[in-house]
Amino acid sequence: MNGTGTPTGGWRIPRHELALVGAIVLVYVVTGWLDPNHTYFGNWAESRDIILRNASLLGIIALGAAVVIIAGGIDLSAGSMVAFSATTCGLLLAVFSDVDDRRLVTVGPLGIAAAIGGGLLSGLLVGTLHTWLITAIRLPPFVATLATLVGLRSFARAMCLFVTRERWGSESQQINVNTPFFAWLKEHNVWISTGAFLAIAFVTWLILSRTVLGRHLYALGGNEQAARLSGVRTENVKWFAYCFGSLTAALAGIFLMADSSVAQPGNLARGYELNAIAAAVVGGCSLQGGVGTVPGTVLGALFLRLVIDAVSKLIKASADIYEGMIVGIIVALAVTLTQVGLAAKGGRVLFPGVRGLAAIPAIATFAGLLAMMGAANVDAIKGRTAAFGLAAGGCVLAILAAVRWLESRRAS
Repeated sequence: MNGTGTPTGGWRIPRHELALVGAIVLVYVVTGWLDPNHTYFGNWAESRDIILRNASLLGIIALGAAVVIIAGGIDLSAGSMVAFSATTCGLLLAVFSDVDDRRLVTVGPLGIAAAIGGGLLSGLLVGTLHTWLITAIRLPPFVATLATLVGLRSFARAMCLFVTRERWGSESQQINVNTPFFAWLKEHNVWISTGAFLAIAFVTWLILSRTVLGRHLYALGGNEQAARLSGVRTENVKWFAYCFGSLTAALAGIFLMADSSVAQPGNLARGYELNAIAAAVVGGCSLQGGVGTVPGTVLGALFLRLVIDAVSKLIKASADIYEGMIVGIIVALAVTLTQVGLAAKGGRVLFPGVRGLAAIPAIATFAGLLAMMGAANVDAIKGRTAAFGLAAGGCVLAILAAVRWLESRRAS
């Protein structure tokens, strides 16, 4: 299978995916060693369950994001779609419960089926809305999905207020879900969500690598005009891509609602859309479209969640402050490494002229400061934060200076 996910003459593991496997092992070992409690080594079963649960939920959304990106689009609304689906599911449970049951323990099989079906249907409706805005109204995908990123969460909150007022006579912005089925789902969420993630990954792989639709998705992302001239019904392919992306987010919303026992649209899954895109990009998807694989996306989701978990293990206080910054750096590095390869093939210079020369110390300074702040919260290297920051900044400076020197030698 080559970089676009299409079959080749001999089966081999792409270099990018091998590098991700190595990075996952490295992060696991280093975190287990630096963590004062050595949780990964001493309590590996609990750590495994936490990582699998979080990685599977992220991975389900990331698979949908990967299909959209491969098709040449972008979906910024995944986090809001998760909250919208969970809220839809919770509100339907409320409708099918007894009038005085605010804990939703009286919902029967019909109500559960209707709630899950409604949550999934909301994903198809939002995906269809995205496609209409992009193909008929001609909005750029960024603008169309940015609108639903903001609007869906607000709409879910308004629905929550309306239904709870009509049902119980008082407004609430959250629904507590204690239905026995969802309690059972929460108890076995690790293995059920992981199984669902792997099943969706397998189906996605089949679609992308073994069907005409998969070839059309890659063709659409590679060159939409050429795909249209070749007879590809590009608008139908876009409809599939955006519906698939919203549907996977909707499914993750149902799992997340069960896991937290609450549908709270105000805070549920905030920032998940960026993490899903990050997992797809780290897994090898190109934001320019036409490139990406399912195994890479699966490994990208696992790697990203392991890094986030490692941050919480090593930085005990205010780990969430550093989480977004580290995810952003990982995405920037993944895209940078891709661009370095393209630059090397095309003869493009990464550090041209005075601007390039000025960028090197700037990048090294930020790297040193980040390493210093992070080291201050890691017990294993406390007291040596300044030296650690200087060493990290110096290493980055030396590497970038060497890259610029090689570029200048090649140009001359």
